[in-house]
Amino acid sequence: MTTDAGTTDGGTTGAGLIAQKLRQAGCRHAFGIPGGEVLALMDALESAGIAFHLVKHENAGGFMAEGVWHAEARETGTRAGPGVLLATLGPGVANAVNVVANAWQDRVPLIFLTGCVDAAEAETYTHQVFDHQQLLRPIVKASFRASPGALGAMMDKALRIALDGQPGPVHVDVPISVAESTTDEALRPLPAGISPDDLRPFGPTLDAARALFAGAKRPIAIAGVDAVNEGAGDAVAAFCRDHSVPLVTTYKGKGLLDEADPLALGGAGLSPRADAHLLPLFKASDCILLLGYDPIEMRINWRDPWDHDAPVIEIAATPRSHGMHGVKHPLASGVAAGLDALADGVAATPSWEGGEIAAAKAALATQFEPEPEGWGPARVFQTLRDVLPAETVATADSGAHRILVSQIWQTAVPRGMLQSSALCTMACALPLGMGQKLADPQRPVIVFVGDAGLEMGLGELATLRDMRLPVIVCVLVDESLALIEMKQRAGQRANVGVDFDGTDFPALANVLGGHGVWVDDAETLRREATAALDRDGYTLLACRIGRRAYDGKF
Repeated sequence: MTTDAGTTDGGTTGAGLIAQKLRQAGCRHAFGIPGGEVLALMDALESAGIAFHLVKHENAGGFMAEGVWHAEARETGTRAGPGVLLATLGPGVANAVNVVANAWQDRVPLIFLTGCVDAAEAETYTHQVFDHQQLLRPIVKASFRASPGALGAMMDKALRIALDGQPGPVHVDVPISVAESTTDEALRPLPAGISPDDLRPFGPTLDAARALFAGAKRPIAIAGVDAVNEGAGDAVAAFCRDHSVPLVTTYKGKGLLDEADPLALGGAGLSPRADAHLLPLFKASDCILLLGYDPIEMRINWRDPWDHDAPVIEIAATPRSHGMHGVKHPLASGVAAGLDALADGVAATPSWEGGEIAAAKAALATQFEPEPEGWGPARVFQTLRDVLPAETVATADSGAHRILVSQIWQTAVPRGMLQSSALCTMACALPLGMGQKLADPQRPVIVFVGDAGLEMGLGELATLRDMRLPVIVCVLVDESLALIEMKQRAGQRANVGVDFDGTDFPALANVLGGHGVWVDDAETLRREATAALDRDGYTLLACRIGRRAYDGKF
Protein backbone atom coordinates (compact mmCIF):
# COMPACT_ATOMS: atom_id res chain seq x y z
CA MET A 1 0.00 0.00 0.00
CA THR A 2 1.33 3.44 -0.99
CA THR A 3 1.16 6.15 1.67
CA ASP A 4 3.03 9.46 1.36
CA ALA A 5 4.54 10.14 -2.07
CA GLY A 6 7.84 8.35 -2.46
CA THR A 7 7.16 5.95 0.43
CA THR A 8 5.04 2.91 1.18
CA ASP A 9 4.11 1.20 4.41
CA GLY A 10 7.34 -0.73 3.93
CA GLY A 11 9.65 2.29 3.46
CA THR A 12 11.12 4.37 0.66
CA THR A 13 10.18 3.44 -2.91
CA GLY A 14 12.57 3.28 -5.81
CA ALA A 15 10.99 6.44 -7.20
CA GLY A 16 11.46 8.09 -3.79
CA LEU A 17 15.17 7.33 -3.72
CA ILE A 18 15.63 8.65 -7.28
CA ALA A 19 13.83 11.86 -6.34
CA GLN A 20 15.85 12.28 -3.16
CA LYS A 21 19.09 11.98 -5.11
CA LEU A 22 17.91 14.71 -7.49
CA ARG A 23 17.04 16.91 -4.54
CA GLN A 24 20.51 16.27 -3.08
CA ALA A 25 21.98 17.53 -6.36
CA GLY A 26 20.10 20.82 -6.04
CA CYS A 27 17.14 20.15 -8.35
CA ARG A 28 14.02 22.12 -7.40
CA HIS A 29 11.86 21.91 -10.53
CA ALA A 30 10.83 19.17 -12.96
CA PHE A 31 8.80 19.45 -16.16
CA GLY A 32 6.81 17.08 -18.31
CA ILE A 33 3.48 15.46 -19.14
CA PRO A 34 1.99 12.68 -16.98
CA GLY A 35 1.41 9.10 -18.04
CA GLY A 36 0.43 6.04 -16.07
CA GLU A 37 3.98 4.73 -16.11
CA VAL A 38 5.45 7.78 -14.32
CA LEU A 39 2.86 8.53 -11.64
CA ALA A 40 5.06 7.14 -8.87
CA LEU A 41 7.95 9.29 -10.08
CA MET A 42 5.78 12.41 -10.16
CA ASP A 43 4.56 11.80 -6.60
CA ALA A 44 8.10 11.17 -5.41
CA LEU A 45 9.43 14.36 -6.99
CA GLU A 46 6.79 16.46 -5.24
CA SER A 47 7.42 14.67 -1.94
CA ALA A 48 11.15 15.36 -2.22
CA GLY A 49 10.54 19.10 -2.68
CA ILE A 50 10.90 19.15 -6.48
CA ALA A 51 7.94 20.99 -7.98
CA PHE A 52 6.45 19.27 -11.01
CA HIS A 53 5.22 21.60 -13.78
CA LEU A 54 2.76 20.44 -16.42
CA VAL A 55 3.62 21.58 -19.97
CA LYS A 56 1.89 21.15 -23.32
CA HIS A 57 4.77 19.33 -25.03
CA GLU A 58 7.78 17.44 -23.70
CA ASN A 59 10.07 19.44 -25.98
CA ALA A 60 9.05 22.66 -24.24
CA GLY A 61 9.44 21.01 -20.83
CA GLY A 62 13.08 20.27 -21.54
CA PHE A 63 13.75 23.86 -22.53
CA MET A 64 12.02 25.14 -19.40
CA ALA A 65 14.31 22.86 -17.41
CA GLU A 66 17.27 24.39 -19.22
CA GLY A 67 16.02 27.90 -18.47
CA VAL A 68 15.83 27.04 -14.77
CA TRP A 69 19.38 25.66 -14.88
CA HIS A 70 20.75 28.82 -16.50
CA ALA A 71 19.05 31.04 -13.91
CA GLU A 72 20.32 28.97 -10.99
CA ALA A 73 23.82 28.65 -12.46
CA ARG A 74 23.98 32.42 -12.84
CA GLU A 75 23.39 32.76 -9.11
CA THR A 76 25.29 29.74 -7.77
CA GLY A 77 28.00 29.15 -10.37
CA THR A 78 28.82 25.51 -10.98
CA ARG A 79 26.75 24.34 -7.98
CA ALA A 80 23.41 24.38 -9.81
CA GLY A 81 21.65 21.05 -10.19
CA PRO A 82 20.81 19.71 -13.65
CA GLY A 83 17.46 20.24 -15.31
CA VAL A 84 14.86 17.50 -14.90
CA LEU A 85 12.50 16.34 -17.66
CA LEU A 86 9.92 13.59 -17.13
CA ALA A 87 8.19 11.65 -19.93
CA THR A 88 6.02 8.60 -20.10
CA LEU A 89 6.83 5.64 -22.30
CA GLY A 90 6.48 5.60 -26.08
CA PRO A 91 5.14 8.87 -27.48
CA GLY A 92 6.31 10.88 -24.48
CA VAL A 93 9.88 9.73 -25.00
CA ALA A 94 9.69 10.24 -28.77
CA ASN A 95 8.37 13.79 -28.33
CA ALA A 96 11.42 14.72 -26.25
CA VAL A 97 14.11 13.67 -28.74
CA ASN A 98 14.62 17.23 -30.03
CA VAL A 99 15.27 18.81 -26.65
CA VAL A 100 17.52 15.93 -25.56
CA ALA A 101 19.57 16.39 -28.74
CA ASN A 102 19.73 20.10 -27.94
CA ALA A 103 21.06 19.38 -24.46
CA TRP A 104 23.69 17.10 -26.05
CA GLN A 105 24.89 19.69 -28.58
CA ASP A 106 24.41 22.80 -26.44
CA ARG A 107 26.18 21.37 -23.37
CA VAL A 108 23.20 21.44 -21.00
CA PRO A 109 23.01 19.09 -17.98
CA LEU A 110 19.65 17.34 -18.10
CA ILE A 111 18.33 14.28 -16.29
CA PHE A 112 15.68 12.71 -18.54
CA LEU A 113 13.45 10.38 -16.51
CA THR A 114 11.25 8.02 -18.48
CA GLY A 115 8.81 5.35 -17.45
CA CYS A 116 8.85 1.91 -19.01
CA VAL A 117 7.19 -1.47 -18.56
CA ASP A 118 9.02 -4.27 -16.80
CA ALA A 119 11.27 -6.47 -18.91
CA ALA A 120 9.11 -9.59 -18.54
CA GLU A 121 5.99 -7.68 -19.55
CA ALA A 122 7.76 -6.21 -22.60
CA GLU A 123 8.30 -9.72 -23.98
CA THR A 124 4.60 -10.06 -24.77
CA TYR A 125 3.01 -6.62 -24.32
CA THR A 126 3.96 -4.30 -27.19
CA HIS A 127 1.47 -1.41 -27.08
CA GLN A 128 3.57 1.83 -27.07
CA VAL A 129 6.64 -0.22 -26.18
CA PHE A 130 10.00 0.26 -27.90
CA ASP A 131 13.62 0.42 -26.77
CA HIS A 132 14.00 3.90 -25.24
CA GLN A 133 17.71 3.40 -24.65
CA GLN A 134 18.44 2.43 -28.22
CA LEU A 135 16.61 5.54 -29.47
CA LEU A 136 18.41 7.91 -27.11
CA ARG A 137 21.96 6.56 -26.86
CA PRO A 138 23.35 8.58 -29.82
CA ILE A 139 22.25 11.87 -28.17
CA VAL A 140 22.96 11.32 -24.46
CA LYS A 141 26.14 11.08 -22.43
CA ALA A 142 24.80 7.91 -20.80
CA SER A 143 21.61 5.85 -20.53
CA PHE A 144 20.66 3.78 -17.49
CA ARG A 145 17.87 1.31 -16.76
CA ALA A 146 16.98 1.46 -13.08
CA SER A 147 17.53 -1.80 -11.20
CA PRO A 148 16.62 -2.75 -7.61
CA GLY A 149 19.55 -2.55 -5.22
CA ALA A 150 21.62 -0.15 -7.31
CA LEU A 151 19.44 2.96 -7.55
CA GLY A 152 21.69 5.16 -5.43
CA ALA A 153 24.82 4.17 -7.34
CA MET A 154 23.01 4.68 -10.64
CA MET A 155 21.83 8.18 -9.72
CA ASP A 156 25.27 9.16 -8.39
CA LYS A 157 26.76 8.18 -11.73
CA ALA A 158 23.97 9.80 -13.75
CA LEU A 159 24.33 13.13 -11.93
CA ARG A 160 28.10 13.22 -12.15
CA ILE A 161 28.09 12.33 -15.84
CA ALA A 162 25.50 15.03 -16.56
CA LEU A 163 27.49 17.72 -14.74
CA ASP A 164 31.17 16.84 -15.17
CA GLY A 165 33.28 17.83 -18.16
CA GLN A 166 31.12 19.29 -20.88
CA PRO A 167 27.62 18.99 -19.37
CA GLY A 168 24.93 17.06 -21.20
CA PRO A 169 21.83 14.88 -20.96
CA VAL A 170 21.64 11.56 -19.14
CA HIS A 171 18.71 9.21 -19.58
CA VAL A 172 17.24 7.12 -16.76
CA ASP A 173 14.60 4.55 -17.77
CA VAL A 174 12.55 3.46 -14.74
CA PRO A 175 10.42 0.29 -14.88
CA ILE A 176 7.08 0.60 -13.12
CA SER A 177 7.83 -2.09 -10.56
CA VAL A 178 11.16 -0.47 -9.64
CA ALA A 179 9.50 2.92 -9.16
CA GLU A 180 6.67 1.56 -7.01
CA SER A 181 8.46 -1.10 -4.95
CA THR A 182 10.24 -0.38 -1.69
CA THR A 183 14.00 -0.32 -1.42
CA ASP A 184 16.26 -0.82 1.58
CA GLU A 185 19.04 1.29 0.05
CA ALA A 186 20.28 4.08 2.31
CA LEU A 187 20.44 7.65 1.00
CA ARG A 188 24.16 8.38 0.89
CA PRO A 189 25.82 11.75 0.17
CA LEU A 190 26.61 12.57 -3.44
CA PRO A 191 30.23 11.92 -4.40
CA ALA A 192 32.32 14.99 -5.12
CA GLY A 193 32.70 15.99 -8.75
CA ILE A 194 35.77 17.21 -10.56
CA SER A 195 36.08 20.99 -10.62
CA PRO A 196 37.65 22.54 -13.72
CA ASP A 197 39.75 24.61 -11.30
CA ASP A 198 41.43 21.36 -10.23
CA LEU A 199 42.86 20.98 -13.74
CA ARG A 200 45.92 23.21 -14.10
CA PRO A 201 48.41 23.23 -16.98
CA PHE A 202 52.08 22.45 -16.43
CA GLY A 203 55.26 21.42 -18.21
CA PRO A 204 56.87 22.42 -21.52
CA THR A 205 53.58 23.18 -23.27
CA LEU A 206 52.72 25.77 -20.63
CA ASP A 207 56.22 27.24 -20.81
CA ALA A 208 55.94 27.64 -24.58
CA ALA A 209 52.47 29.17 -24.31
CA ARG A 210 53.63 31.65 -21.67
CA ALA A 211 56.59 32.70 -23.82
CA LEU A 212 54.27 33.26 -26.79
CA PHE A 213 51.79 35.28 -24.74
CA ALA A 214 54.49 37.35 -23.00
CA GLY A 215 55.87 38.50 -26.35
CA ALA A 216 52.54 39.17 -28.06
CA LYS A 217 51.73 42.63 -29.39
CA ARG A 218 48.39 41.74 -30.98
CA PRO A 219 46.72 39.09 -28.77
CA ILE A 220 43.06 38.28 -29.28
CA ALA A 221 40.76 35.81 -27.50
CA ILE A 222 37.59 33.96 -28.34
CA ALA A 223 35.60 32.42 -25.50
CA GLY A 224 32.66 30.08 -25.58
CA VAL A 225 30.21 27.83 -23.81
CA ASP A 226 32.76 25.97 -21.67
CA ALA A 227 33.92 29.22 -20.08
CA VAL A 228 30.29 30.01 -19.24
CA ASN A 229 29.57 26.57 -17.82
CA GLU A 230 32.72 26.70 -15.69
CA GLY A 231 31.67 30.04 -14.20
CA ALA A 232 34.84 31.64 -15.54
CA GLY A 233 33.34 35.02 -16.46
CA ASP A 234 35.15 37.02 -13.78
CA ALA A 235 38.47 35.38 -14.63
CA VAL A 236 38.05 36.02 -18.36
CA ALA A 237 37.06 39.65 -17.82
CA ALA A 238 39.94 40.34 -15.42
CA PHE A 239 42.47 38.69 -17.74
CA CYS A 240 41.30 40.66 -20.78
CA ARG A 241 41.35 43.97 -18.93
CA ASP A 242 44.66 43.35 -17.17
CA HIS A 243 46.45 42.43 -20.40
CA SER A 244 44.52 44.51 -22.95
CA VAL A 245 43.24 41.42 -24.78
CA PRO A 246 40.20 42.04 -27.01
CA LEU A 247 37.51 39.37 -26.68
CA VAL A 248 35.16 37.81 -29.20
CA THR A 249 32.60 35.31 -27.90
CA THR A 250 30.29 32.72 -29.31
CA TYR A 251 26.63 33.59 -28.92
CA LYS A 252 26.43 31.46 -25.77
CA GLY A 253 29.51 33.26 -24.45
CA LYS A 254 27.98 36.73 -24.66
CA GLY A 255 28.53 38.62 -21.41
CA LEU A 256 31.72 36.85 -20.29
CA LEU A 257 33.07 40.39 -20.62
CA ASP A 258 30.60 43.26 -20.33
CA GLU A 259 29.76 43.94 -23.97
CA ALA A 260 29.95 47.68 -23.36
CA ASP A 261 33.66 47.29 -22.54
CA PRO A 262 36.02 48.74 -25.20
CA LEU A 263 37.70 45.34 -25.44
CA ALA A 264 34.45 43.45 -26.07
CA LEU A 265 33.85 42.73 -29.75
CA GLY A 266 30.54 40.94 -29.25
CA GLY A 267 29.25 37.60 -30.42
CA ALA A 268 30.27 35.79 -33.58
CA GLY A 269 29.52 32.68 -35.54
CA LEU A 270 26.49 33.33 -37.75
CA SER A 271 26.70 36.79 -39.31
CA PRO A 272 28.93 37.14 -42.40
CA ARG A 273 28.85 40.91 -41.92
CA ALA A 274 30.23 40.60 -38.40
CA ASP A 275 32.77 38.01 -39.53
CA ALA A 276 34.08 40.45 -42.14
CA HIS A 277 35.28 42.71 -39.30
CA LEU A 278 36.38 39.99 -36.88
CA LEU A 279 38.17 37.34 -38.93
CA PRO A 280 40.86 39.73 -40.22
CA LEU A 281 41.83 40.45 -36.60
CA PHE A 282 42.52 36.75 -36.04
CA LYS A 283 44.58 36.61 -39.23
CA ALA A 284 46.63 39.61 -38.01
CA SER A 285 47.06 38.35 -34.44
CA ASP A 286 50.39 37.10 -33.11
CA CYS A 287 48.68 35.20 -30.22
CA ILE A 288 45.21 33.69 -30.55
CA LEU A 289 43.67 32.53 -27.26
CA LEU A 290 40.85 29.99 -27.23
CA LEU A 291 39.14 30.13 -23.82
CA GLY A 292 36.65 27.31 -23.34
CA TYR A 293 35.80 27.77 -27.01
CA ASP A 294 33.70 25.02 -28.61
CA PRO A 295 33.19 25.63 -32.35
CA ILE A 296 30.01 23.53 -32.36
CA GLU A 297 28.25 26.90 -32.23
CA MET A 298 29.97 28.24 -35.36
CA ARG A 299 29.18 28.15 -39.05
CA ILE A 300 31.40 27.53 -42.03
CA ASN A 301 33.30 30.86 -41.89
CA TRP A 302 34.95 29.62 -38.69
CA ARG A 303 36.29 26.43 -40.21
CA ASP A 304 40.07 26.90 -40.51
CA PRO A 305 39.85 30.65 -39.76
CA TRP A 306 43.63 30.85 -39.32
CA ASP A 307 46.64 29.02 -40.74
CA HIS A 308 47.20 25.54 -39.37
CA ASP A 309 50.49 26.56 -37.73
CA ALA A 310 49.18 29.90 -36.41
CA PRO A 311 50.18 30.97 -32.86
CA VAL A 312 47.16 29.50 -31.08
CA ILE A 313 46.87 28.73 -27.36
CA GLU A 314 43.84 26.72 -26.31
CA ILE A 315 42.62 26.37 -22.72
CA ALA A 316 40.09 23.56 -22.46
CA ALA A 317 39.35 21.05 -19.73
CA THR A 318 37.83 18.60 -22.21
CA PRO A 319 39.93 17.22 -25.09
CA ARG A 320 38.93 18.56 -28.51
CA SER A 321 38.48 16.28 -31.51
CA HIS A 322 36.38 18.49 -33.83
CA GLY A 323 39.09 19.23 -36.43
CA MET A 324 37.68 22.71 -37.10
CA HIS A 325 41.03 24.48 -36.69
CA GLY A 326 44.64 24.03 -35.69
CA VAL A 327 46.05 24.61 -32.19
CA LYS A 328 49.76 25.00 -31.48
CA HIS A 329 49.73 25.00 -27.66
CA PRO A 330 46.83 22.99 -26.10
CA LEU A 331 46.57 23.47 -22.34
CA ALA A 332 44.47 20.83 -20.57
CA SER A 333 42.95 23.03 -17.91
CA GLY A 334 39.92 24.78 -16.59
CA VAL A 335 39.61 28.26 -18.06
CA ALA A 336 40.17 30.25 -14.85
CA ALA A 337 43.08 28.10 -13.70
CA GLY A 338 44.62 28.15 -17.17
CA LEU A 339 44.45 31.94 -17.44
CA ASP A 340 46.01 32.27 -14.01
CA ALA A 341 48.91 30.01 -15.02
CA LEU A 342 49.34 31.67 -18.41
CA ALA A 343 49.48 35.20 -17.00
CA ASP A 344 51.58 34.39 -13.94
CA GLY A 345 54.52 36.81 -13.94
CA VAL A 346 53.64 38.29 -17.36
CA ALA A 347 53.65 42.07 -17.24
CA ALA A 348 50.73 43.97 -18.70
CA THR A 349 51.63 45.72 -21.96
CA PRO A 350 49.66 47.75 -24.50
CA SER A 351 48.23 45.85 -27.45
CA TRP A 352 46.98 46.63 -30.94
CA GLU A 353 48.55 50.08 -30.84
CA GLY A 354 47.34 50.82 -34.36
CA GLY A 355 43.80 51.28 -33.07
CA GLU A 356 42.47 48.21 -34.89
CA ILE A 357 40.21 47.06 -32.04
CA ALA A 358 38.47 50.41 -31.57
CA ALA A 359 38.00 50.63 -35.32
CA ALA A 360 36.48 47.16 -35.50
CA LYS A 361 34.14 47.85 -32.59
CA ALA A 362 32.98 51.09 -34.20
CA ALA A 363 32.48 49.37 -37.55
CA LEU A 364 30.38 46.66 -35.93
CA ALA A 365 28.21 49.24 -34.19
CA THR A 366 27.64 51.01 -37.51
CA GLN A 367 26.97 47.72 -39.30
CA PHE A 368 24.03 46.89 -37.06
CA GLU A 369 22.49 50.33 -36.54
CA PRO A 370 18.69 50.62 -36.56
CA GLU A 371 17.01 51.25 -39.89
CA PRO A 372 17.26 54.91 -40.95
CA GLU A 373 13.64 54.80 -42.14
CA GLY A 374 12.65 54.34 -38.50
CA TRP A 375 11.19 50.83 -38.41
CA GLY A 376 12.39 47.30 -38.95
CA PRO A 377 13.84 44.42 -36.96
CA ALA A 378 17.02 46.26 -35.93
CA ARG A 379 14.89 49.14 -34.62
CA VAL A 380 12.76 46.64 -32.67
CA PHE A 381 15.79 45.11 -30.99
CA GLN A 382 17.52 48.38 -30.22
CA THR A 383 14.35 49.97 -28.85
CA LEU A 384 13.76 47.09 -26.48
CA ARG A 385 17.38 47.09 -25.37
CA ASP A 386 17.06 50.81 -24.59
CA VAL A 387 13.75 50.44 -22.72
CA LEU A 388 14.29 47.29 -20.68
CA PRO A 389 16.49 47.24 -17.57
CA ALA A 390 20.14 46.29 -17.96
CA GLU A 391 19.65 43.06 -16.00
CA THR A 392 16.97 41.78 -18.39
CA VAL A 393 17.58 38.27 -19.72
CA ALA A 394 16.82 37.80 -23.41
CA THR A 395 16.06 34.52 -25.13
CA ALA A 396 16.14 34.06 -28.89
CA ASP A 397 14.58 31.45 -31.13
CA SER A 398 16.28 30.20 -34.28
CA GLY A 399 15.79 32.16 -37.47
CA ALA A 400 16.89 35.36 -39.15
CA HIS A 401 15.89 37.44 -36.14
CA ARG A 402 18.30 35.50 -33.90
CA ILE A 403 21.34 36.41 -35.98
CA LEU A 404 20.48 40.10 -35.91
CA VAL A 405 19.40 40.34 -32.26
CA SER A 406 22.52 38.46 -31.15
CA GLN A 407 24.61 41.23 -32.70
CA ILE A 408 22.51 44.09 -31.31
CA TRP A 409 21.46 42.92 -27.83
CA GLN A 410 24.24 43.71 -25.35
CA THR A 411 24.58 41.97 -22.01
CA ALA A 412 26.95 42.60 -19.13
CA VAL A 413 26.83 39.12 -17.60
CA PRO A 414 27.12 35.51 -18.77
CA ARG A 415 23.78 33.82 -19.51
CA GLY A 416 22.27 37.24 -20.15
CA MET A 417 21.13 35.93 -23.54
CA LEU A 418 19.90 32.35 -23.90
CA GLN A 419 19.43 30.45 -27.15
CA SER A 420 20.04 27.19 -28.94
CA SER A 421 23.28 27.97 -30.73
CA ALA A 422 24.62 24.47 -31.49
CA LEU A 423 21.51 22.52 -32.50
CA CYS A 424 19.81 25.80 -33.49
CA THR A 425 16.31 24.44 -32.99
CA MET A 426 13.11 26.43 -33.31
CA ALA A 427 10.50 26.72 -30.54
CA CYS A 428 13.09 27.02 -27.78
CA ALA A 429 12.95 30.72 -26.85
CA LEU A 430 9.56 30.83 -25.16
CA PRO A 431 10.12 27.87 -22.81
CA LEU A 432 13.70 28.99 -22.11
CA GLY A 433 12.34 32.35 -21.00
CA MET A 434 9.63 30.71 -18.89
CA GLY A 435 12.15 28.54 -17.05
CA GLN A 436 14.41 31.53 -16.46
CA LYS A 437 11.54 33.59 -15.04
CA LEU A 438 10.29 30.74 -12.85
CA ALA A 439 13.69 30.32 -11.19
CA ASP A 440 14.56 34.03 -11.03
CA PRO A 441 11.29 35.98 -10.79
CA GLN A 442 12.92 39.34 -10.01
CA ARG A 443 14.82 39.58 -13.30
CA PRO A 444 12.84 40.78 -16.38
CA VAL A 445 12.71 38.38 -19.33
CA ILE A 446 12.22 39.21 -23.01
CA VAL A 447 11.59 36.42 -25.53
CA PHE A 448 12.48 37.06 -29.18
CA VAL A 449 10.72 34.69 -31.54
CA GLY A 450 9.70 34.59 -35.19
CA ASP A 451 6.08 34.01 -36.14
CA ALA A 452 6.78 30.49 -37.40
CA GLY A 453 8.68 29.59 -34.23
CA LEU A 454 5.88 30.87 -32.02
CA GLU A 455 3.29 28.94 -34.01
CA MET A 456 5.37 25.78 -33.53
CA GLY A 457 4.94 26.05 -29.74
CA LEU A 458 1.74 28.08 -29.33
CA GLY A 459 0.39 25.78 -26.65
CA GLU A 460 2.98 27.02 -24.19
CA LEU A 461 1.22 30.39 -24.07
CA ALA A 462 -1.41 28.50 -22.08
CA THR A 463 1.35 27.13 -19.83
CA LEU A 464 2.64 30.69 -19.45
CA ARG A 465 -0.84 31.75 -18.37
CA ASP A 466 -1.15 28.89 -15.89
CA MET A 467 2.28 29.58 -14.38
CA ARG A 468 1.40 33.30 -14.08
CA LEU A 469 4.80 34.45 -15.30
CA PRO A 470 5.11 38.10 -16.45
CA VAL A 471 7.32 37.33 -19.45
CA ILE A 472 7.49 39.72 -22.42
CA VAL A 473 7.16 37.92 -25.77
CA CYS A 474 8.31 39.86 -28.84
CA VAL A 475 7.22 38.08 -32.01
CA LEU A 476 8.65 39.33 -35.32
CA VAL A 477 5.83 39.00 -37.83
CA ASP A 478 6.95 38.68 -41.44
CA GLU A 479 4.81 35.70 -42.51
CA SER A 480 7.85 33.90 -43.87
CA LEU A 481 10.69 31.57 -42.90
CA ALA A 482 12.93 34.51 -43.68
CA LEU A 483 16.33 32.86 -43.28
CA ILE A 484 15.41 29.93 -45.55
CA GLU A 485 13.74 32.24 -48.06
CA MET A 486 16.94 34.31 -48.25
CA LYS A 487 18.92 31.12 -48.95
CA GLN A 488 16.46 30.16 -51.68
CA ARG A 489 16.94 33.50 -53.40
CA ALA A 490 20.71 33.38 -52.99
CA GLY A 491 20.71 30.01 -54.76
CA GLN A 492 18.29 31.26 -57.45
CA ARG A 493 15.71 28.73 -56.33
CA ALA A 494 11.96 29.10 -56.49
CA ASN A 495 9.99 30.33 -53.48
CA VAL A 496 8.69 27.04 -52.10
CA GLY A 497 7.38 26.20 -48.64
CA VAL A 498 8.57 29.32 -46.84
CA ASP A 499 5.68 31.80 -46.90
CA PHE A 500 2.43 31.47 -44.96
CA ASP A 501 -0.68 33.43 -43.99
CA GLY A 502 -0.65 35.68 -40.96
CA THR A 503 -1.93 34.81 -37.48
CA ASP A 504 -3.65 37.31 -35.19
CA PHE A 505 -1.15 36.87 -32.36
CA PRO A 506 -2.57 39.64 -30.11
CA ALA A 507 -6.00 38.01 -30.27
CA LEU A 508 -4.47 34.64 -29.39
CA ALA A 509 -2.60 36.15 -26.46
CA ASN A 510 -5.75 37.80 -25.16
CA VAL A 511 -7.72 34.54 -25.43
CA LEU A 512 -4.91 32.63 -23.71
CA GLY A 513 -4.78 34.88 -20.66
CA GLY A 514 -2.18 37.44 -21.69
CA HIS A 515 -2.08 40.97 -23.06
CA GLY A 516 -1.44 41.17 -26.81
CA VAL A 517 -0.91 44.18 -29.04
CA TRP A 518 0.12 44.90 -32.61
CA VAL A 519 3.21 47.10 -32.92
CA ASP A 520 4.13 49.01 -36.06
CA ASP A 521 6.41 51.79 -34.80
CA ALA A 522 9.09 52.46 -32.23
CA GLU A 523 6.98 54.75 -30.06
CA THR A 524 4.24 52.15 -29.62
CA LEU A 525 6.88 49.54 -28.86
CA ARG A 526 8.51 51.75 -26.27
CA ARG A 527 5.19 52.48 -24.56
CA GLU A 528 3.97 48.88 -24.54
CA ALA A 529 7.28 47.43 -23.35
CA THR A 530 7.40 49.90 -20.47
CA ALA A 531 3.84 48.99 -19.47
CA ALA A 532 4.68 45.28 -19.67
CA LEU A 533 7.23 45.65 -16.87
CA ASP A 534 4.40 46.48 -14.44
CA ARG A 535 1.98 43.79 -15.61
CA ASP A 536 1.28 40.67 -13.54
CA GLY A 537 0.73 38.42 -16.56
CA TYR A 538 2.55 37.99 -19.84
CA THR A 539 2.65 40.51 -22.66
CA LEU A 540 2.89 39.64 -26.37
CA LEU A 541 4.25 42.36 -28.65
CA ALA A 542 3.49 41.43 -32.27
CA CYS A 543 5.92 43.55 -34.29
CA ARG A 544 4.94 43.65 -37.97
CA ILE A 545 8.08 44.04 -40.07
CA GLY A 546 7.07 42.70 -43.49
CA ARG A 547 8.67 40.10 -45.72
CA ARG A 548 12.33 40.54 -46.71
CA ALA A 549 12.87 42.85 -43.73
CA TYR A 550 16.18 41.11 -42.98
CA ASP A 551 17.72 41.68 -46.41
CA GLY A 552 21.19 43.14 -46.02
CA LYS A 553 20.96 43.17 -42.23
CA PHE A 554 23.54 40.55 -41.24
